[in-house]
Amino acid sequence: MIMQIRQFQAQRMQAPRDFTPIENTPICVEIGAGKGKHALLFSGQNPQHTLYAIERTREKFLAMQKQHGLEPRDNLVPVHADALPWVVHALYPAQVEHFFILYPNPEPHNPAQRWLNMPFFEFLLSRLKTGGTITLASNIPEYIEEAEQQLLNVWKLPYQKEKIAQTSARTHFEIKYLERGELCQQLIMTKPEGYKTRFDEFAPLQGQTHVE
Repeated sequence: MIMQIRQFQAQRMQAPRDFTPIENTPICVEIGAGKGKHALLFSGQNPQHTLYAIERTREKFLAMQKQHGLEPRDNLVPVHADALPWVVHALYPAQVEHFFILYPNPEPHNPAQRWLNMPFFEFLLSRLKTGGTITLASNIPEYIEEAEQQLLNVWKLPYQKEKIAQTSARTHFEIKYLERGELCQQLIMTKPEGYKTRFDEFAPLQGQTHVE
């Protein structure tokens, strides 16, 4: 499959500060985990899965860390890092069972930074196992519509589109949006058998940076 998008320059990614490599075992990853509400919920309901919860903002990460201290989970690993370099340095090909990207910044003035518009999304797909899923949730219909078009036209991935129930309370944002009566939706994308990316053999950089 030929990707109709420029290639992400993974080898140029600097390692996150205080980076710690991880083992090549099946995991789940939440990107932009905020204060950890969904991370604690998911890890509590799915003790058989290990979840790495990535949050860039220090204030939110510390809140998640504090809550994790109050509700300890052996299968939850909060990580204070920017998602892109952490994914490139930490994750192995086809390692991840599920990615969660819940209510990301919609980047209203910078469409190139929306997740499915980014060359990095191809790298993310290379880290997902066959049959694994990516859940993308948003309260902005246009964001979901654009992501759908990218799934159909660029990434060629099967997906389900779901309306999120009024009773759902996975994140603080989700609670707020649903209380306002806003339409919250999610796309659940699945990586099919035989799906290829240009990064399928790319090993994690593990704190090293190789600039070509």
